[in-house]
Amino acid sequence: MRALLLLALVGTASAAQAEHRLTGRDIETGAALYAGNCASCHGAELDGQPDWRSPGEDGVLPAPPHDASGHTWHHDTPMLLDYTLKGGQATLEALGVTGVKSGMPAFEETLSEDQVLDILAFIRSTWPERVQAAQSARTHAAD
Repeated sequence: MRALLLLALVGTASAAQAEHRLTGRDIETGAALYAGNCASCHGAELDGQPDWRSPGEDGVLPAPPHDASGHTWHHDTPMLLDYTLKGGQATLEALGVTGVKSGMPAFEETLSEDQVLDILAFIRSTWPERVQAAQSARTHAAD
């Protein structure tokens, strides 16, 4: 079963440390955690919700896919970690992003940082090598 996770913001670790933090993670545990915590919104196959680029009537963006068709890989690892732990809206506000309403809840009371890193590593493991390389470059550029 394939399932993916979400975004997060600039963490306290440097980008190089954050990138390294995905190396050697427990992909099987990440897949199980994704299935239990993320798949209900982001899809068991990492395919996200329909029309994920268009806000709903409430102005909230639907959950995006975490496969290579989505934009998760466009973000650096520290941002993805923060987005997941602190929630989408809090992360966007911390970045000064306005005019976007995120429905992503905070998982810091539910998941540990290590668990989120396992989920992110699982998600990343499903991407083609060129997409993994692009995300890695973004992570290192954020340093």
